[in-house]
Amino acid sequence: MTRGPSDYSDDNRLIDVSDLFKIMGDPSRMRMIMALLEQEYCVHELAELIETSQSAVSHQLRIMRQARLVRYRRDGKHSYYSLQDDHVRQLVQLALDHVNELYAI
Repeated sequence: MTRGPSDYSDDNRLIDVSDLFKIMGDPSRMRMIMALLEQEYCVHELAELIETSQSAVSHQLRIMRQARLVRYRRDGKHSYYSLQDDHVRQLVQLALDHVNELYAI
C-alpha cells in the first residue's frame, strides 16, 4: 500500500528527505557525486578533479557519508569513496532527467 501526502504530515521522514536534498544541494558535493557516478576515487583524486583542497573534500565526504550517500573502503593509507548504493545513482539520474526536460522546453 502506498502512502498519500497527508500520511507524512507529522512524519520525521519528511525532515530526513528535506535534509537529504539540502546535502545534495551543495554544488561542491554534487560535483563529487557526479564524479562518483563514474567510478570510485580517493580524496586527493577528487580534490584534483573538482579543483579544491583535500581538506574541503574530506569535510564534504564526511557529511555525505553521515547521510549515507557515499561509502568508503581503506586500502593502505588511502580511503576510496563510491556511491552508497543504486538509490543514490537513481536519485541523481532522476534529478538530471528533470533538469534536462526543463532545458528542452
